[in-house]
Amino acid sequence: MKHERIQSLNKRILEDYTNENIVFGDGNLDCSIMLIGEAPGAKEVELKKPFVGQAGKYLDEFIEVLDIEREQLYITNVVKYRPTKKSTKTDGVVNRTPTNIEIEKFKKYLIEEIDIIDPEIIVPLGNTPIKGIFEDNFKIGEVHGKALKANIKGKEYMVFPLYHPAAVIYRRELKKVYLDDLQELKKLIKKC
Repeated sequence: MKHERIQSLNKRILEDYTNENIVFGDGNLDCSIMLIGEAPGAKEVELKKPFVGQAGKYLDEFIEVLDIEREQLYITNVVKYRPTKKSTKTDGVVNRTPTNIEIEKFKKYLIEEIDIIDPEIIVPLGNTPIKGIFEDNFKIGEVHGKALKANIKGKEYMVFPLYHPAAVIYRRELKKVYLDDLQELKKLIKKC
C-alpha cells in the first residue's frame, strides 16, 4: 500500500515539474525515523538519491552516533529539485537555499510523504524543512535539539529538529551542539 502511494505521489511530482531533475525520497517505507533535508545538490541529482554528496558524509556520522543503519531511515527533501544560482567566483552553477515560494509549492507533497511513511520521529535538518512542516516561523537556532509536536493530516507527530549536517562544515562551533543534539535524539529513539 505505501509503495503504491509513494509511486503515485512521485508520478504527480514528475508531472508537475517536467522541466526539472527530480530527486525523490529514498529509504525504508516502514521506518520509524524520517529525515528531511532542504533540497538536492549536484551529486544527489547525478545519483538520483538524497544525501549522497558532501552532506552524505555527515549523514554517515549521524547514523554512526545514533547506532542505526541507513536502511532503517527514510530520507527526503522539501524541494525535490536542485535550486541553483550563478557563482560570482567561478561563473559556474552553485546550490542556493530554496525560496519561500519553492517551499510552499512543495509543502503539499512533503505533507503527503509524511502521511504515507508515518514515522515515529521526523527529523528536519535546518530551517527549510522546519518551514515545510510548521506554520509557525521557527528558526533552527531556537528549536534544535528539542522534541516538538506537529499535527499532520490529523495525526500528531514527534519532530526533533537538528542543524543541517552541512551547517557544521561552515560553522565549526556547531559541531559540539550538533553532537549533543544527536545524543538527545538517540535517547528518544530508544524510547520509541
